[in-house]
Amino acid sequence: MNKVLLVGRLVKDPELKHIESNGRELSNFTIAVNRNFVNAKGEREADFVPVVVWGKTAELVCNYMKKGRLISISGRLQIRSYETKEGNKKYVTEVVGEEVLFLDSKKEDVG
Repeated sequence: MNKVLLVGRLVKDPELKHIESNGRELSNFTIAVNRNFVNAKGEREADFVPVVVWGKTAELVCNYMKKGRLISISGRLQIRSYETKEGNKKYVTEVVGEEVLFLDSKKEDVG
């Protein structure tokens, strides 16, 4: 089973992109997810997790999410590769979001 559930804050405002080859919309963004423990200095560290969402979910995310919003993402982990213009193979690990929930009020000034 490949299932991911994350709760974190949006690092920056998401942008909607249109993919010409398949006519679909997507949005890539990163969320900061706090770890469950503190480091030796007593500080809580965070992991910065790249997320991609497609279609209506991408549109909703771009219309309603702003930097600093607390969200929940459920989806799957994806590891893919692509070739750069220089011919180098690059690997990307990201979460493909299937469901996005807004966990804080839009009225709050979090940005």
